[in-house]
Amino acid sequence: MVKRMLVWIIMCSLLLSGCWDRIEVNDVAIVTAAAIDKAENKEIELSIQVFIPRTLGGGGATQGGGLKSVTLVQTEKGANIADAMSKIQMKIPRMIFWGHCKVYIYGEELAREGIKEFVDYLARHPEPRNRAFLYVSKGKAVDLLKVTPELERYSAVVVHELSGLHVGMDVTLIQLLKMLMSSSKAAVLPMINLQQSPETKGPVTAIPYLYGSAVFKEGKMIGQLSERDTRGVMWLRNEISSTTVTVKAKNVKGFVSLNPLRESTKLYPVIENGKWKMVVKIETEGDLIQNGTNLNLVNPSLMHIMQVALGKDIEARIQATLQKVQHEMKVDIFGFATQFHRKYPKEFAEVKDKWGEVFPTIAVDLKVTSHIRRPGLATIPAGIPESEVKER
Repeated sequence: MVKRMLVWIIMCSLLLSGCWDRIEVNDVAIVTAAAIDKAENKEIELSIQVFIPRTLGGGGATQGGGLKSVTLVQTEKGANIADAMSKIQMKIPRMIFWGHCKVYIYGEELAREGIKEFVDYLARHPEPRNRAFLYVSKGKAVDLLKVTPELERYSAVVVHELSGLHVGMDVTLIQLLKMLMSSSKAAVLPMINLQQSPETKGPVTAIPYLYGSAVFKEGKMIGQLSERDTRGVMWLRNEISSTTVTVKAKNVKGFVSLNPLRESTKLYPVIENGKWKMVVKIETEGDLIQNGTNLNLVNPSLMHIMQVALGKDIEARIQATLQKVQHEMKVDIFGFATQFHRKYPKEFAEVKDKWGEVFPTIAVDLKVTSHIRRPGLATIPAGIPESEVKER
């Protein structure tokens, strides 16, 4: 009995000694952002932004009269990401760790040649987060890693916070994978650019900012949308979260700015007599944040005028986006294919292989309903004499 107990104790003790494969924090190089650009001879250029923890201390915050960078950028070329990554690892004395990387940026030139292979690496590797944000840069992506922003500690924080504010399009790795695998094989990514500071001394000082969006067909970038067109895409994809709409009503002098608080977009596919149509119902409501007209919008009839103007403005934005995306680019980034596939699986199966030809022929019926719920505390427009205010 005693011998059996000793055997069990020895066996259990072997299971408890589990520190042989530990990795200490001091042994890892934490990647905060990664950039992938095209290089010569069909190679790619991988750049990673690595966090330097020692610069967080109070001492040595400045060096040579300027701010000391809290990140290190390492770049290497290779046949693919894995090849370039192995070369970077040879330069860094710590094990590279992707688990905290929240920003991946593709250079515009690389994006036009195709990003499927590079998305595959991020999807297969166990460390990259599925909810990391992806972007396309205007120009070389590595330039965004090298800048020293004035407000945040390093550029990856700026880019990530822009997505967190939902002021523009934000796409995660898992969302991009779903788009590339969808029935339409189309995708859209936010574009980012650099606004250079006029007074640059020492480290390159610039501010990353959102610069519209990049449209992909079967993994290759085929075009670019302006910020206004991007908002139209977001309305159709039910992704509007934070925005300001400035409108002008017919025969009314001045502009009114509104802040939509709630927005709902629903797509209803219809096939009648062999004709394909998408009914888009949009309902939005928000607050009045600035009144530059001479209308007292507390009056319901005058408020109705601005509500109609808001609906027409949203409709005009979407129509302009449809013209560019549906009829010029001819690529379905709105998810129409998925909606038709769900409701009409047999009919969709017949046109699946030629969806690029069918999509531009689909009629889009827009039905926009808008409501201004709160006109604000002031009843009389600011700066306008009381005698000029229209009450009805």
